[in-house]
Amino acid sequence: MSDESGHKPSHHKHHHRTAAPEKVPTAIVTVSDTRTLETDTGGALVEEMLEAAGQSVAGREIVKDEPAAIAAALDAAIEDDACRAIVFTGGTGVAPRDVTPDTIEPLLERVVPGFGELFRMLSYEDIGSAAILSRALAGLKAGKVVFVIPGSRGAVRLAMEKLIVPELGHLAGEAIKTR
Repeated sequence: MSDESGHKPSHHKHHHRTAAPEKVPTAIVTVSDTRTLETDTGGALVEEMLEAAGQSVAGREIVKDEPAAIAAALDAAIEDDACRAIVFTGGTGVAPRDVTPDTIEPLLERVVPGFGELFRMLSYEDIGSAAILSRALAGLKAGKVVFVIPGSRGAVRLAMEKLIVPELGHLAGEAIKTR
């Protein structure tokens, strides 16, 4: 059925979106051997952008570029009932110390490949072919959403603005659905 202008009415919003939770308390974990909470500009920007979007921060910490420390931070956030999502920043490049994706990915129950694909596509528009060095990823574990993004402020702003903030509620809602 069309109105007189020939357009079909779009009276139904995407049902996925309407079922998405409003608030998604999110833990922020910065992976770095050198940063402190005072010098962690990437993690600070994640926090700032979540709060600006009306989301709450369930905690913020810094862990070393060590698989055991990264895995322990993921486990702690998964165990925290107040937390619905986790954003890891840092350690996503190809240098030997960049072990965040290698540590997180095998621990996920399901990877969401579109996140990394789109992040790299959007990064390419900003930084050109250097975007191939990013191993950003997202996935689900125990009904929670896990993001792994670079630690630079430019990359954080891009990931948060274009992908994480717009889809956080939707992904969190899907993550807790049962069959």
